[in-house]
Amino acid sequence: QKILLGLLFFTGSLLSAQDLPPEATEFYEPVPPKVQAKAVTTPPPSDAIVLLGKDADTKEWVSSSGGGPVEWTREGDVLTVKPGAGAIRTRRTFNDVQLHVEWRSPNEPDKEGQKRGNSGVFFHGRYEVQVLESNGSDTYTNGQAASIYKENPPLVNATSVMGDWNSYDIIFTSPIFNDDGMVVRPAYVTVLHNGVLIHNHTEIRGTTPYIGLPQNAAHGKGPIILQDHGNPTSFRNIWIREL
Repeated sequence: QKILLGLLFFTGSLLSAQDLPPEATEFYEPVPPKVQAKAVTTPPPSDAIVLLGKDADTKEWVSSSGGGPVEWTREGDVLTVKPGAGAIRTRRTFNDVQLHVEWRSPNEPDKEGQKRGNSGVFFHGRYEVQVLESNGSDTYTNGQAASIYKENPPLVNATSVMGDWNSYDIIFTSPIFNDDGMVVRPAYVTVLHNGVLIHNHTEIRGTTPYIGLPQNAAHGKGPIILQDHGNPTSFRNIWIREL
């Protein structure tokens, strides 16, 4: 399946998204080994922009669909997806960043795979680091927690048990395009999941769609997006540093 995926990327210019079923860009091997780790709760440094802090203040966020107020559920310092309310995005836009995110999967033992605690962290609104309950449920490995969605699985599976908090520390380097809109340097990402290195300066081939192949349309700065995938996944302590 990995060979098939590679061939699909190689022949991408000859294919359209409509030619491919979702399964064409999914693979199940190798399976990243599991390691036990706990969320790393790191307070924002003095030069960080606090995106989600005390009392789950959403002043830095708007609805992705229309720019209106965030309709997710707030409880203490925690902001939880309200299924059906839609994704949210930052008011500000960014290029290269260091991002800290803490997330918690809901208690959904009756669900499996992509239906279990699904959300995502998107850079520029188009490059996704997957959020999923992957400790006690299997799915395609390039779609499990901390994967670069539909591209690269993590080196190891460091997901906490269902209902426990997880942390992502992400260094994201934006792609660079020339005047003709061609990629001259791809995006790269380094990710620590619960303090464990799971992507080490990993290249992002392009957008991370559910159906179809990565695309590389030229763009400038973009927002951070948190996805509503129909699961009440929770977030807290989100901060960002521009690099």
